[in-house]
Amino acid sequence: MKAAVLYSYGEPLKVEEVDLAPPKAGEVKVKIEATGVCHSDLSARNGTLVFPVPCIPGHEGAGTVVELGEGVSRVKEGDRVIIKWIPSCEKCWHCTHGEPIHCQDVHERHGLMADRTSRLSIGGTPLFHGLDGATFAEEAVFDEKAVVKIPDDVPVDAAALIGCAVGTGVGAVLNTCKVPAGSRVAVIGCGGVGLNVVQGAKIADCEQIIAVDISASKLEAAQKFGATDVVDASSSNASSAIRELTDGVGVDYAFEVIGNLKTQEQSIEMARRGGYAVFVGVAPFGQNIEITPAILTLTGRSIIGSYFGDMVPERDFPKLIDFWREGKLDLEGLISEKGGLEDINGAFEAIEQGSVLRTVINP
Repeated sequence: MKAAVLYSYGEPLKVEEVDLAPPKAGEVKVKIEATGVCHSDLSARNGTLVFPVPCIPGHEGAGTVVELGEGVSRVKEGDRVIIKWIPSCEKCWHCTHGEPIHCQDVHERHGLMADRTSRLSIGGTPLFHGLDGATFAEEAVFDEKAVVKIPDDVPVDAAALIGCAVGTGVGAVLNTCKVPAGSRVAVIGCGGVGLNVVQGAKIADCEQIIAVDISASKLEAAQKFGATDVVDASSSNASSAIRELTDGVGVDYAFEVIGNLKTQEQSIEMARRGGYAVFVGVAPFGQNIEITPAILTLTGRSIIGSYFGDMVPERDFPKLIDFWREGKLDLEGLISEKGGLEDINGAFEAIEQGSVLRTVINP
């Protein structure tokens, strides 16, 4: 099969013929029909997220089950599925306490299957399953617990985005923070994930949704997805602008969706007394923000980290599909570009330039 391989950090991916071993017991092979190009994949390529190489990146995907390993019972051949890129073991402390995204087993094996081996290789040399997905390929093998069956009427391109961008953004609002109706929120960074924070805030019936970005086109998109106000951070002090828009009070929740140290610090400033700064974006390891602890104590502000929107995929993916059916969640509108595997490096360049919302690759 063809796949896009990352050999070294910072280098372009190479589309090559890769060997894919058949699924073992409890595993399934999926024909990847759509995979979104996520900023996390870019971070893995650049080494910001340290992930073993050589690997096949990609984790936001959907497709059709084409082969079953022995004993598989959750899906059958022909089922359409969303990839759950955190294939929780369902046995560790986190899994048994309703936190499958923090599965200890997944975060210990880092790019290998449950038996600590790979199903991917070139010329006998193993490749890692990048971001535990390896969806930048025509096919992939997963544990059966790593796929969630979806109805046939859900468009595959839109379904793929549920697996990361949509789940991360909407989940940060509804799961991590459980934002109450009538709240005022700011969303710093209106790319693929940020727009889904906006959509999540709209679903939560927030009174005010303030989108913050330096891109006029992304601010325009944010308004289409539900933002009530916008702040162009390229021409104004975002923190001051937020204060002005909230009568000097600040927002209840300030979601930072970039992973930039400066904007993370700003999110704390934007939150009102007793409010919350929510870190959704991933900052580079080894870099630190500056906080005066007394400010947190004396103003009652809190900092919250949100990892994959605290998703429980088997529970939440169907909910997101219901929101889509009810017209509360726009999936198709998130897709600004489409392409094939040969377009993967161009898709990364578009992310770096900030010229796209989401690119979907159809292998």
